[in-house]
Amino acid sequence: MSEIEQGSDAWRKLRLGKVTASRVADVVAKTKSGPSASRANYMAELIAERLTGVPGERFTNAAMQWGTDHEADARRAYEFYHDFEVEQVAFVDHPTIPMTGASPDGIIKPTTIMGDKTIINGLVEIKCPNTSTHLDTLLGQSAPGKYITQMQWQMACTATDFCDFVSFDPRLPESMRLFVFRVQRDFKLIAELEHEVRKFLGELDEKVSLLRSKYEPSP
Repeated sequence: MSEIEQGSDAWRKLRLGKVTASRVADVVAKTKSGPSASRANYMAELIAERLTGVPGERFTNAAMQWGTDHEADARRAYEFYHDFEVEQVAFVDHPTIPMTGASPDGIIKPTTIMGDKTIINGLVEIKCPNTSTHLDTLLGQSAPGKYITQMQWQMACTATDFCDFVSFDPRLPESMRLFVFRVQRDFKLIAELEHEVRKFLGELDEKVSLLRSKYEPSP
């Protein structure tokens, strides 16, 4: 288990100025006329972090706090019902693209299934949403599309084959509390994301260099 807890000040410093999995969707977001405002806003946020060395502010509401408070329960339920051991990690850098990485909710410890040579090599992405959202997920029997980009980037960073999307709500009857949907690694989508992230980071580096050359005093 990582000694650095996700959400802590030390964890935020690990991610400082880097493109992270939960924000890759902003990197690739487009409108009919071109890149979206969310892409520009995210770039501005990372530029500010790099120039100041201070992590950006993170908004937290009651629903987000609920998810944080119950994530450990969801992880234990997943481990129990699926007979996996999950290791927590703080941050995993992308193997070939500097200044980007991911903070998966857990990496399944590799195991070999008895009787064959299948290696389990995957991740867990945990959500503890409001009951309405959890019920929609139960009925839809799939991972919400808005999380697919995040999970694919996590797989790209960790060299894993799949990510189990977990939705957990302890307020429901036991048989309905845990939902798991497996998302397989999509090599084509990951290649497209890597292209867009490299482009984004190149633009970001250029803007940081230009700002420093114009406005920072010479040594």
